[in-house]
Amino acid sequence: MQRNVLLLVQALALCFLADFDACAAPADAFVRVSPRDPRYLELSDGRPYIPIGLNLIHPNTRDADGMARMEEWMQKLSTNGGNYIRVWVSSPFWDVEHQKSGEYDESKARRIDEMLKMARRHGLRVKLTLEHFREMSDTPRQRWANKPLHLVTNGGTATNVADFFDGETSRAQFKKKLAWLAKRYGDDPTVYAWELWNEVNAVATGAEHYMPWTEVMLSELHRLFPKNLAMQSLGSFDTARARELYHRHSLLPGNDVAQVHRYLDLGAPLEVCHGPVDVLAAEATRELSGYGVKKPVILAESGAVEPRHSGPFKLYAKDQEGILLHDVLFAPFFSGAAGAGQIWHWDVYVDRNNLWPHFARFAEAVKGIDPPAENFTATSLPHPRLRVYALKGRKTVLLWCRDGQSDWKSELEQGHPAETLDGVKLDLTGLGVKPSVRLARIYDPWRNRWSEAPVEGGVVALPPFSRSVVVAE
Repeated sequence: MQRNVLLLVQALALCFLADFDACAAPADAFVRVSPRDPRYLELSDGRPYIPIGLNLIHPNTRDADGMARMEEWMQKLSTNGGNYIRVWVSSPFWDVEHQKSGEYDESKARRIDEMLKMARRHGLRVKLTLEHFREMSDTPRQRWANKPLHLVTNGGTATNVADFFDGETSRAQFKKKLAWLAKRYGDDPTVYAWELWNEVNAVATGAEHYMPWTEVMLSELHRLFPKNLAMQSLGSFDTARARELYHRHSLLPGNDVAQVHRYLDLGAPLEVCHGPVDVLAAEATRELSGYGVKKPVILAESGAVEPRHSGPFKLYAKDQEGILLHDVLFAPFFSGAAGAGQIWHWDVYVDRNNLWPHFARFAEAVKGIDPPAENFTATSLPHPRLRVYALKGRKTVLLWCRDGQSDWKSELEQGHPAETLDGVKLDLTGLGVKPSVRLARIYDPWRNRWSEAPVEGGVVALPPFSRSVVVAE
């Protein structure tokens, strides 16, 4: 009891001191695409909303104790400036449709009710992912991705996965499920979005089946949940052949947010997935933005895996300082995304290494920023040592500067500590910084410290730093 009271006091203190948007956001405000700039998000009362959070899919248990675990994670995220989580309501802990196709378990629904109440208490919005299965088989290859109850032979509506997407009976039943959910959650502003499927292209059938189904069900989501965002997701963008599908998917009518998944994966065909995490994250963001998408772009899943997603990255245990998480959070936003990148491996990486303060560091770096009002242009600055990601706005210039000679490979694999850089200068004149500007604000996310640096003739002299630093003008 004393511990819970202490945690609550700490949470309130952090909200007061840092003025995090997540703590102050009205409970009755919905997340929407900003009418001021459709590349960004805002709340329905017009306040900016920059998603800061992670995939918090389930508590990794089927026991009721899982609710306490979820509460603990939510509380840690919230007290560190987070305002967003993603939950798969199709995972066993939450799944209302687990006994028979078309029948819904009230006890599991009450778990979802309680989870959303927890999110409201902690100032979090929740993306609810409706399905994730890839097979419908009595002899599956992946049990976690199998849902045989939808087979006709088991009392369901479909003869196979393709029939689940194409068959009128299956489509009608899925729409009934959406209507059942809408009756229960249709006016809940805690819901950030409804996501039809996790990585729908991973199902055991072709795009000719799941893409038309996606268009139909996105339309149905908008009809039943007019105040919530609706979206779909694809698997990790790690092959050249994924480009055409991502292009089509990102431009789908009714798909409110262009989401991308990408991981550090040494077994991926695309070489970019083998290198620095900031580069692979930024490149994915720019790829989708380059399609001419007039909607928010989000790196919705990222992290690091063993080759071809065979397990969590073996070097996670060494990443006690959160190098990988830091890059996932910062690189997308400073490349034009609508929010921070959203890490996977919430349990075996983020929580196990106690990396929650990294969310607070990102929240601090963007505190007070209104992206739709700024109408940011994402660009970069050349530098012999740094990768400089820049956002040029109407009133604000923001830069995230990443040491190009320090990354996961040098620090975690080769064991070389990050070097302290001193005497680094940046020429900001190409970003339209006026010659009259004399000082720039500098944020060191590794020390959680703001300072000021002199600017002479548009050139800023950075204070000593390691790995990365944020410059604001």
